[in-house]
Amino acid sequence: MSAAVQSFLDMLAAERGAAANTVSAYRRDLDGAEEVVGELAKVDRAQIEKLAGAWSALAPSTVARKASALRQFFGFALDEGWREDDPSGALPKPRTRRPLPKVLGHDAVETLMSRAELEASTGKPAAVRQLALIEMLYGSGLRATELVGLPLSAVPRDAPMITVMGKGGQARMVPVSERAQMALSRWIEIRPSDPASKFLFPSRGGKHLSRVRLFQLLKELAARANLDPTGISPHVLRHAFATHLLEGGADLRVLQTLLGHADIATTQIYTHVDAARLVELVNSRHPLATRERSD
Repeated sequence: MSAAVQSFLDMLAAERGAAANTVSAYRRDLDGAEEVVGELAKVDRAQIEKLAGAWSALAPSTVARKASALRQFFGFALDEGWREDDPSGALPKPRTRRPLPKVLGHDAVETLMSRAELEASTGKPAAVRQLALIEMLYGSGLRATELVGLPLSAVPRDAPMITVMGKGGQARMVPVSERAQMALSRWIEIRPSDPASKFLFPSRGGKHLSRVRLFQLLKELAARANLDPTGISPHVLRHAFATHLLEGGADLRVLQTLLGHADIATTQIYTHVDAARLVELVNSRHPLATRERSD
């Protein structure tokens, strides 16, 4: 990796507050590009055009992500005076459609929850923790990283809200359902006491439960509940939280705040799943809908 790319990554972390996972993703994309064309601070347009062939077998969304990383790097290089031109115009421009979120139906959520509650009734710590994790994913719409990284201090004793540190180090208050509060209370009572760990869901060495392990736990639970494990993940439960709230009449701006989206355009993707309800709402609630039609 070139020194210029390392400086760019340092800027992402220090000035933009990019999360470690985000910085790692940029690192992989920029490293991969330099393996093909050489040092990015010195390449010309002809070299950049080679990336189209190197990326030809990749999905359009992946190409778009890689191209975005390079465009941001070249903009940074211009600002730093490392380059006098911006060759990003030679980058591939795939046509992409934003993928619609996977939708988990109410019945599937109920089946998953019922299985988790059944296993938690044994009182085994792992099962009680599992229930608390699922209740927070579906009941509060947390991202996997936000959930596993919750400090114990984020859970108040009485207030039905929890402080979450989202992307870019942005904190937000998220409501916690009564079900989730009960599950969290049960977990905190039997949570392993480890002075070295400050996390709500601790792991060995003072660390917290990993995202990978959270994925595994959900898929294993789905299999035991006779659900397709490939259709269950922390992000799918987050999507279900958003979709089902929207179905219940939640305002899009409120949903944006709950999910921690910087741009409401990101939140609007959920409106596709509720088109039928919106049509029914217009037909039943619009002022002209109640007027009798005349000949």
